[in-house]
Formats: sequence, C-alpha cells, structure tokens
Amino acid sequence: MANKANTLEALGLQLKTFIADKDAEAIPIRLIASLEDGTLDKLTDGQRAWVESQNWQPAPGQALILPGDSGAIGGVLFGTGGDAWKKDRPFLPGALPALLPAGDYAFVDDTSDSELTSLAWLAGCYRFNRYKADQSVRPTRLKLPAGADQAKVVALAQALYFGRDLINTPANDFGPAELETAVRDLGHTFSASVKVTEGRDLLADNFPMIHAVGRASDRPPRLIDLTWGKPDAPKVTIVGKGICFDTGGLDIKPPSAMLLMKKDMGGAAAALAAAFLIMQAELPVRLRVLIPAADNNISANAFRPGDILQSRSGKTVEIGNTDAEGRLVLADALSLADEEAPDYLVTFATLTGAARSALGPDLPPLYSDDDGFAEALQQAGTDTGDPVWRMPFWGPYDEWLKSSIADVNHISQGPFAGSITAALFLRRFVSEAKHFAHLDIYGWVPRPTPGRPMGGEPQAARALFAYLQKTFDKGEA
Repeated sequence: MANKANTLEALGLQLKTFIADKDAEAIPIRLIASLEDGTLDKLTDGQRAWVESQNWQPAPGQALILPGDSGAIGGVLFGTGGDAWKKDRPFLPGALPALLPAGDYAFVDDTSDSELTSLAWLAGCYRFNRYKADQSVRPTRLKLPAGADQAKVVALAQALYFGRDLINTPANDFGPAELETAVRDLGHTFSASVKVTEGRDLLADNFPMIHAVGRASDRPPRLIDLTWGKPDAPKVTIVGKGICFDTGGLDIKPPSAMLLMKKDMGGAAAALAAAFLIMQAELPVRLRVLIPAADNNISANAFRPGDILQSRSGKTVEIGNTDAEGRLVLADALSLADEEAPDYLVTFATLTGAARSALGPDLPPLYSDDDGFAEALQQAGTDTGDPVWRMPFWGPYDEWLKSSIADVNHISQGPFAGSITAALFLRRFVSEAKHFAHLDIYGWVPRPTPGRPMGGEPQAARALFAYLQKTFDKGEA
C-alpha cells in the first residue's frame, strides 16, 4: 500500500533537510570550466596531483571529489564547460546531489544567481519513492550562497515538488476525486474557497463538454473552482487541464502512447504549482484556478467521432477525434473564466504531440496575441530556468477548423500545425479577458538532466509566477 501523498507542509519540512545550517563546516565546491582556467591553482599540491592522476576532464555536469589532509573529503570540482551553462543550462548544479556522498557542501565561486543555483540543488534532491520499500533519503545538504533567500528558495522548490508529485502519482491512486482533494488541501492551506460541480450537475450548470468527455468513466468528471484574494483586486485566472487518464476514447491510443497518460493532468499540476507560489507570496491579485477534471475512458456511453457537442459558450462543436478531448474540457472552463473578463487568463495543458514535434519536451509553446505580455513571460521563463517559446496564433489556419454541420470542428483534418490549430480552437472561447496566454506543456522529463529527474515536471509554473510577481511588484498591471 502506497503512503498517503505528502502535504505541502511535509514537503516544506523535507526540503529543509537538504539545506545546511548557515554556520556549518561545509565541503567547498569549485566550479571549473577547464584545467587551464586557474581553478587548480587554488588547490593543494596533493589535490592537484590527484586531479592529474585521475585523468579527469571538467565536462559539464561532471564532479571530482578531492581528498583532504585527514583522508576526509577535502573539496569538489564541478565541471561547467564555460559560462554558457548560466544561460543555457541554469539547473546544471542540480546534478551534484546525486553525485556526492552525504554531507554539507557550499559553493565557493560566484554562480551569478544564488537563488537559482540553490533551487537547482533542491530540484536535484527530488525523489519519487512513495511506492518503494526503501524510502530513505540521503542527506546531501547545501549551505545556501550569500544572497539566497531561504524562504523564497524553499517555496519555489515546494511548488516544484508538489507539481512533480501530482504528475508522478499513477492514475489508480489519482483520479478526478483525488485531484479535487489536492485542490481543497491547497485551498485550506491559504484560506481559499473551493467550489466543485460534479457528474450530472455539470449538465445542469452548463458545462456539457466536460460532462461528455468524462461520462464514460466510473469516476465522475467535475469542474474544480478555487478562488483566493480580495474581490476588487486585479483578476488572474489560471485554467489547468485535469485529464487524470487518457485512453484516447473510442479513437483509442496504441499502448506505447497510453503508457504515460497518467501525466495528462500535468496542466492542472502546473496551474496548482503556480497558484501555490502566488498565494505563498501574497500577490495583490484575485486568483481563480479552474480545473476541468475527468478520465477519457471507453464505454457504451462514450462520446463518439462525428458527434456534435453543445458548449457552454453556445457554439456547437463537431468531434473530429475523441483523443483530442483536452481542448473540449478547457473550452467550457475558458468560457466560464472569460465571463468575468479577467485581467489575465492563462491555460496550462498537456495538449498536443505536435508541440513536442515542433519544440521538443523541454520547451513549451506559448501562444498570445499580446506582444508585451508574451515577450515578458518568455523572458521570465529564461530568467528562472523555466523556459517557454512563443508560437503564433496563425490566423489563416483557423480555416482548417471549419465544419460543414457545426460551428467548429475541434481538430483540423490535416497533419500540419496541430499545436497551433489547438490553440486557435481555444482562442475562440476567449473574448473578454484583457491578456490571454495558452501554454502547451509536455509535463514530463523523458530523459533525466541535471535538476530534472525523469518524471513529472510542472513546466512554466515558475515562469508565470515570476512574471506576475514582477508585474505586481512594479504596479504595472
């Protein structure tokens, strides 16, 4: 039996075990770009001889443990390959926790961004071991660099761990009801209100597409609605796709494509990670988080290719493929969000394979008609090591969504620009929001890299938070 999911408080306590006391005697870590950059001159004669005897090269992400006079560890060399890592691979120091023995460590060189370096370390300490008999954690601790705000670093890592845990939990233990519980727990932590519309009540409250997508499951679909903050503050609304498992519906996925579909609620996880940071920082906003939660299952009452669905907005939608269910549940949630004309409306969704074909798993496409908002959000992603890349709402492709018998088809019938046409479909349900952005995230790390173990990743959550924090700190909203 798996242990109950970690609470946010437990995650915070766990993270603090990876941080050394500020007065601790710490093993020095030196960053080294090459054997000729002068770093070796700072070592003892014995340590330099050790480096030479090991025939070690400071390739990016490679560590060499140095002996001390007493036989204990005297230091660590960590290869960077040059300064490019600070821009291209800011989580590079996250490789260290897995490479080093237990102990207290400290960087003795300027890493340019002490908080991002500290976050990278904590990100590299993450392990999803809930289903393993051995749940022990090796205490590899970092003495935070000067200038790093421990409370801020822990909060950023807490949001990251929270999102990763949600995505990594398998669908048998994490369905729509459990996703609701996660939202309620988050709401309780920050005294937010949570309203849930479930099952057939979705029809009564005019969320017909959320109901249609989830009705084939024995786990009822629902719309989860969290609100926090003063009602008269600027309105920030985040919508996260919460498909807890996606079989593809009647257009069933092949086994290889279904294997990772526990992560199809990655948009919800990213939305909740961003919400945690917004509430933790007490940003002066009225936050709303909308999560349409459902399983896309197969049964006698599953929605079908060729069906015409009514949407909350009144538009009729022809179903081109039941495996494109995410945009349907998002459309109803977006219509609700748009009704109150929020200042910011942002969607997070693991929406299309086409996004991965275009930009790969690490770089989520960002769609927005607002040049200033898009540029600032992309820059925030670069600054925080949580990158996004702007893609166009290319108007001419909107023609590809035409239907001869309904107001719109929810997919195009060609093989091209699938991420763009999905974004264009969503945009049809937004007309009143002042700033709108859609993020087509992957929500998963398929190959481990420094600070990013294989598994769930709430992409773009920190980017959005950083943008909002900077915006409202400056009073520019």
